[in-house]
Amino acid sequence: MEGAEGPDLIVAYLEMLAAERGAAANTLAAYRRDLDHYLAALSASGRDPLDTDAGEVRAYLADLETQGLKASSAARRLSCIRGFHKFLYAEGLAETDPSAPVGGPRRGRTLPKVLSVAEVDDLLRTARERAVAPQSEDATGERRRAVRMLCLLETLYATGLRVSELVALPRSAATTKQRYLVVKGKGGRERLVPLTDLARAAMREHLPHLTGDGPFLFPSDSESGHLTRQAFARDLKIAAAAAGIREDRVSPHVLRHAFASHLLQNGADLRIVQELLGHADISTTQIYTHVLDERLKSMVRDLHPLMDDPTESGTAPA
Repeated sequence: MEGAEGPDLIVAYLEMLAAERGAAANTLAAYRRDLDHYLAALSASGRDPLDTDAGEVRAYLADLETQGLKASSAARRLSCIRGFHKFLYAEGLAETDPSAPVGGPRRGRTLPKVLSVAEVDDLLRTARERAVAPQSEDATGERRRAVRMLCLLETLYATGLRVSELVALPRSAATTKQRYLVVKGKGGRERLVPLTDLARAAMREHLPHLTGDGPFLFPSDSESGHLTRQAFARDLKIAAAAAGIREDRVSPHVLRHAFASHLLQNGADLRIVQELLGHADISTTQIYTHVLDERLKSMVRDLHPLMDDPTESGTAPA
């Protein structure tokens, strides 16, 4: 690879990520965009990615800030750049790793958007009503979409799947006798995800509405052969509006957050939620520690003997 140019270096790095780490296509596409932008900035400054320094990396990050990029997005961009330079150094293509001494942008603690239990109940109740509402014979397609949406919602809230995992579920998921799904997530890691009775029932109701013999539970005419993430997100906003919930407060990812937060509110262990979500690192799951904080405060308030009001127990000092 001696004498390789920027684009060739990116290709080599992405091939390594795909082969050795099982990076998904969406991840590889995002990394390519980030690295294309970074290498274009280096080229504009007359620098070679194989012979740059920490100052240039810092200048690039500073420029991102002036462009108004969020700290979280800049941190993701830096993570990508670090991986790239570490790869070049490990392969002997560069003499140093200029990103090693560069600190990441400061990020405030961003809490995920979460719907309340009552709001999710409203969303599911409305979806059920739309799925069984009387319709004319000419509205077969409308009924099919309503039943599909109910199946998507019940399954997502029951499992906390990533939207990419949800829309690509196999048709066999609706016919399994097991009370769980085996899901292949990021990096090819498999995990078991329990299914609720409501989710299983929604799948069985959805199955007769499918046409053809395709492999997917949510087939579509898309390039992938299954419902796209974008189409589901669009239909979900329509379902939210029907339930009286503002469209900008709802997305597939918000329902995944609701799944995790509601489990923790009801006493689930953080490690268990980590396994269910398919997070490789517990630090990713720790965005939900605010839920645990509130639960611990409530526990102390309700159970600690010194939290009792002496005036109400009749033991107030004279």
